[in-house]
Amino acid sequence: MSKKIKISLSEEELVRSLRNREKIAIEALYDMYSSSLYGVILRIVVDVPVAEDILQETFVKIWHSFSSYSTEKGRLFTWMVNLARNLAIDKLRSKDFKNQNKNRELENNVSFIDEQRNIVYKPELLDIKELVETLKPEQKSILDLVYFKGYTHVEAADELGIPLGTIKTRLRMAIQQLRKHFN
Repeated sequence: MSKKIKISLSEEELVRSLRNREKIAIEALYDMYSSSLYGVILRIVVDVPVAEDILQETFVKIWHSFSSYSTEKGRLFTWMVNLARNLAIDKLRSKDFKNQNKNRELENNVSFIDEQRNIVYKPELLDIKELVETLKPEQKSILDLVYFKGYTHVEAADELGIPLGTIKTRLRMAIQQLRKHFN
């Protein structure tokens, strides 16, 4: 019984390997980021098999569209999280996903809910949970709706009953506050 050694590269080495389409790059990418990306996806879709499919789709998209990544625009992890998040939100909004959830039999819902309760998303491993906790409550609620539940700005404004401009301002201020911790 051999234990697989996880591959870890510096961000610069990883970017260079991905640009050169080296096999080690995708292995390192998966070893280094799969659990974090899976956590983001699962928090949005709240369905284990769907989240696993989206994670796989995310890595395929990263591999095929890596030429669009630019180090000047941001960190690799941020770019990958945005890809994963967008794929998860697209899935939530898809007709197939909506119909699948509407058609799920009542008896299956009980086991589905039980399965979901056993899933623990651990943003504290990234210290994100602690950082988000430093935000004002009105910023946290908007951040949760827009980034973790896939709401548009308009939908968040409707949900919270506040003007769209206020949503955008609070969201911008929350992101600026969080950026202070990374710069």
